Amino acid sequence: MEFFVDRDLPVPLRTQLQGLIEYGISGGELGPGEALPSVRELAEKLGVAPMTVSQVYADLKAVGLIETRPGAGTFVSEQRPAGRRDPGVLHRHIDELIDESRLLGIRSAELVSMVSARVFYRESVGSRLRIVVVGLFQDATASYARFIAARLGRDVTVEPITVSALERDPQVQALANSADLAVTFANRQKQVATLVPNSRVVSISFTPSEETRRALATLSSLARIALVSRFPEFLPVMKTGVQRFAPHVAEISAGVLGGQGLDTTIAAATVVVYASGAGEVVAEIPAGMQAIEYRHAPDVADIERVIVPIMRAAGVTSQPGETPQPDTVNEQA
Repeated sequence: MEFFVDRDLPVPLRTQLQGLIEYGISGGELGPGEALPSVRELAEKLGVAPMTVSQVYADLKAVGLIETRPGAGTFVSEQRPAGRRDPGVLHRHIDELIDESRLLGIRSAELVSMVSARVFYRESVGSRLRIVVVGLFQDATASYARFIAARLGRDVTVEPITVSALERDPQVQALANSADLAVTFANRQKQVATLVPNSRVVSISFTPSEETRRALATLSSLARIALVSRFPEFLPVMKTGVQRFAPHVAEISAGVLGGQGLDTTIAAATVVVYASGAGEVVAEIPAGMQAIEYRHAPDVADIERVIVPIMRAAGVTSQPGETPQPDTVNEQA
């Protein structure tokens, strides 16, 4: 049987562990006479205090579910205690979860969706840490998720979710709220935390990708750049980045996708640099004109600084490989 605790659930770790063993015994995953991990081994595996495991074992011994054999260890009792009603134990834990969810303002339908999503996840992937990456555009967010997953290794699953999907789809909300961790941009962290109140939400930095830097650095000094973004507030950030990686280019103009004067801006340019999410502008530029997507990638240093310690605290070890290259990016990183 796989032992685990979920730190994002509104249930004390001691209660989770005791319930896990109880259900394992009642459901047959832990058979009569089966050996249990030592207190120290289980505490290290779960990342909890040995006292927590000792207290759980003591409670289970008190009701006759487990027994200690001198010099051998702790085992599931060969015989169940007479008169024990397992459904009642389960009902009490369910009631506790319902009470906790009400304190957090979670509606009954939301709680049911969260539990269903968590059960499906556990049955499909086991005890691996589950992370959701929350962004603005599906393709870009999927790229971030692949980047982070490749960096963290096989013991972590990383799924892309967009803000718009969170806002409109209850099923996506349930999936996000059942995750161990949600990762997003610093300027979106407050919004995402509101949409995903039952998962831990952190932000990491996103930096222009190597591909973007190289493309800008190789532009001719005579190039005339037209910057295009879906969001006007991103243009100043985008322009600063372009100036940093192509300081030799003097002529830089900018326009908003669908905005007035964009056609004129593009007509006067020799290169269009567009933010992710504004890719449809490529269909509007003259044939043969160079177009560069202004891409970002998750900052590897921030992945190590922010996400990896959370993994280690959950008992998951990262296995970083080579730094992956994203195939798309979010313009508001």
